Amino acid sequence: MNRRQALRNIGLGTGAIIVGPATLNLLQSCKSEPTYDWQPTFLSASNGFALKQILEVILPKTETPGADELNIAEFIDSYMEQVAHPERQEKFKQSADAFSRAFKKEFDKEEAEGSSEEYEQIIAKYLKATPSERGEIAKRTTETQDPQDRDQRISLDADAGSLAYLEEVRDMGIWAYKTSEEIGENVMWYDPIPGQYIPCGPVDELGGGKAMSL
Repeated sequence: MNRRQALRNIGLGTGAIIVGPATLNLLQSCKSEPTYDWQPTFLSASNGFALKQILEVILPKTETPGADELNIAEFIDSYMEQVAHPERQEKFKQSADAFSRAFKKEFDKEEAEGSSEEYEQIIAKYLKATPSERGEIAKRTTETQDPQDRDQRISLDADAGSLAYLEEVRDMGIWAYKTSEEIGENVMWYDPIPGQYIPCGPVDELGGGKAMSL
């Protein structure tokens, strides 16, 4: 399966994100070879393991590099710690913890013990849900639960938090992937000195149908 088909199958899409100089520098600092004993600086170790597994499902290695080779998980972890504002940091951690609870509920095991197949299954459960299903999930909160049954430490519904987490990881992952030097210069249509504006022309002369690297 090629990358385009893989992204289509899982219903991926991303909005526009503005990239500033500080973010670009941070992204370029995450170019070293990935390690298997990576310790996150923002997320917990188990959340970091899950983040890498999620990104490997969304951006697997095919004929082009995958998320693991480009250290996308390391970038997201560093971005959340060094760039994101406090409110976004807190929401990201809460949703990561919600995903952890949803994973344990689904498979009766911790997220750090999950297999690639289990991650594919739970990601598809949320990201391939129908619009109406996703709408229902997004509206869930623990406020609807019986106060006697509520864990006061839990402030976000596991399903709602998981959906929010996977959507943000997906969007940030694709953004970081397309912004990386490796993909921008060697996979996408790269022209460091763009020439004249050509509103219409043969596809094979205009990047061969590839998106242009910015």
